[in-house]
Amino acid sequence: MIGKNMDISVIISTYNATKWLEKVLWGYNNQIFKDFEIVIADDGSGPETKELIDAMAKKVFYPIKHVWQEDDGFQKSRILNKAILACAADYIVMSDGDCIPRSDFLQVHQENKEPGHFISGGYFKLPMDISHMITKEDILLEICFNKKWLKEHGLKKSFKNNKLTTKKAKANFLNKITTTNSTWNGHNASGWKKDIIEVNGFDERMQYGGQDRELGERLMNHGIKGKQFRYSAICLHLDHKRGYKTPESIQKNLDIRANVKKNNIKYTPYGIIKEN
Repeated sequence: MIGKNMDISVIISTYNATKWLEKVLWGYNNQIFKDFEIVIADDGSGPETKELIDAMAKKVFYPIKHVWQEDDGFQKSRILNKAILACAADYIVMSDGDCIPRSDFLQVHQENKEPGHFISGGYFKLPMDISHMITKEDILLEICFNKKWLKEHGLKKSFKNNKLTTKKAKANFLNKITTTNSTWNGHNASGWKKDIIEVNGFDERMQYGGQDRELGERLMNHGIKGKQFRYSAICLHLDHKRGYKTPESIQKNLDIRANVKKNNIKYTPYGIIKEN
């Protein structure tokens, strides 16, 4: 068992998706960097998720904390704030329960973390058929990150396939020339716990649609700069339905983000600490 003073806490969000979560947890058991804990932010899953976590905790080398709240609709921001407080490490990596990390995933975050900065990582989205096809063995042997294997199973040719490169020089070059902004992405981002606490975590008014980006925008208003590693810190994004996505939630969140930008807001009163 790893001691309490680990370098990284990894927050994984989940909701009733045990098949995907199991694949993800095997991905973390394959990490080159090993001084971390997993904190599962569970937004009201049924007992099957707890059963899986209890079983996996006996099989993997890293410690797992299960932070759960009752199902009250899509309340990811709320459970993420609870998970942040449960993190033992000073540095937090955030990802989702449908994102399988490559073996160097945490190593990239660890080697590139820097005071006054957060890291914006990338993901490689898979179609549903390949998402179901991936096995524990495919993950532990890293077969599922192999472009040739993916193409043999129906992956279409795309520039985005460059995200799967294992050549460090090529990845660094692509990181530098990308026109994509350094944003806080819920599937792959990391930063210092103290910085996240100082802006009061996630805005709990926000449901699906950009609550992760809004946190990053407040961090930047707070003086924290983003670093782009979308071609280096890689995870495979398993496909799934998004029944919680509504036009109303999207528009509400866009309005909140517009206000954050317009008024240079750094701190939300609707976050970890609630103002009466």
